[in-house]
Amino acid sequence: MLHRRTVLGAAAAALAAPAFHAHAAQTPGITDTEIKFGNTYPYSGPASGYATNAKAEAAYFRMLNEQGGINGRKLNFISYDDAASPPKTVEQTRRLIEQDGVAFLFNPLGTASNTAIVKYVNMKKVPHLFLATGADQWGLYKEHPWTIGWQPSYRTEAQIYGKYIQKTKPDAKIGIIYQNDDFGKDYIAGLQDVIGPEAMKSVRTVSYELTDPTVDSQLVSLKAAGVDTLIAAASIKFGALVIRKVSDLDWKPLYLQSNVSTSVAGVMIPAGPERGVGIISSAYLKDPTDPAWVNDPDMVAWRAFMAKYYPEGDLNDVGNVYGYGLAKTMEHVLRACGNDLSRENIMKQATSMDHVRNPILLPGITLATSDTNYRPIRQLQLIKWNGKTWDRFGEIIEGANV
Repeated sequence: MLHRRTVLGAAAAALAAPAFHAHAAQTPGITDTEIKFGNTYPYSGPASGYATNAKAEAAYFRMLNEQGGINGRKLNFISYDDAASPPKTVEQTRRLIEQDGVAFLFNPLGTASNTAIVKYVNMKKVPHLFLATGADQWGLYKEHPWTIGWQPSYRTEAQIYGKYIQKTKPDAKIGIIYQNDDFGKDYIAGLQDVIGPEAMKSVRTVSYELTDPTVDSQLVSLKAAGVDTLIAAASIKFGALVIRKVSDLDWKPLYLQSNVSTSVAGVMIPAGPERGVGIISSAYLKDPTDPAWVNDPDMVAWRAFMAKYYPEGDLNDVGNVYGYGLAKTMEHVLRACGNDLSRENIMKQATSMDHVRNPILLPGITLATSDTNYRPIRQLQLIKWNGKTWDRFGEIIEGANV
């Protein structure tokens, strides 16, 4: 059964419609009163823990509609379930573009899912904006000029982990468990960027499929091989499975985990918060469980937003911070477009962000893009799990451009 969430603002009958630019009539999904756009997200299946991201986005757009929309236009956000299955992503994306007539795609989730549609949407010249995946390929603007990421590249993240390992454990026997797609493979590439191809030959690697029920055998093999430093390039469900199994094995490696699997509500609590003490990861978002942000005005505003527009959302889930930040980025782009909502101008504004501040990013991190920089966020800070929350340590680190 198809899952659809549509955010429509109530008609503002008391407001006279302002005059709009002629581009409104030329762009699918754009009228004098509406901006129609959409995405695919896994509301079901093994990656459904990420669904709250899109629910927070829908709530944000609902808030904007209550405030009058953007430049007099209400936001019609359509989100379909693809269950993180690339064939379903293709089907639902074609539905969005060819049947619903959306102006652009916003924050569709998944490396494999977006890989399945990237050629199609670029052929159609539909803006494919701020993807919910950090695969390094989304920065390749020459290959797909209508596609842009948002979060830091997984390859950049792995480079930072490689440098940390070199500094703190230079004789490490490294093992990587990775999701067998471009998401997981970016971590192998990033580590090799730092340690070199010769040293990479001694790194043990094991993979898993998104449909696998467990990762037990892979982790048993890594421990048996003498691995003392583990990198888990795992998505949300598997992040929790890895933590649990490593604990069950009474294995104590230096443990580094992908930052897409740091949600307290979605990963650390299901895994058993005491099992993950000491795990290293990285962050670019303000963690809602970090006491440092209790009185932070921007996080106070986020909590007020959640209470009014998404009260069923978990205040401990960083995915809801992520969704809020993504929606705010989209708001920035649409306001920058003014009344020229042609697809060309939407793409131009998305790739013209000059160190834009976003309230949910860590201090010192901003959004910066250009026609040759399709990686809005390039900075991270290392974090360590203390059993209750993530402690930030060290400086903000900027990854290399590869």
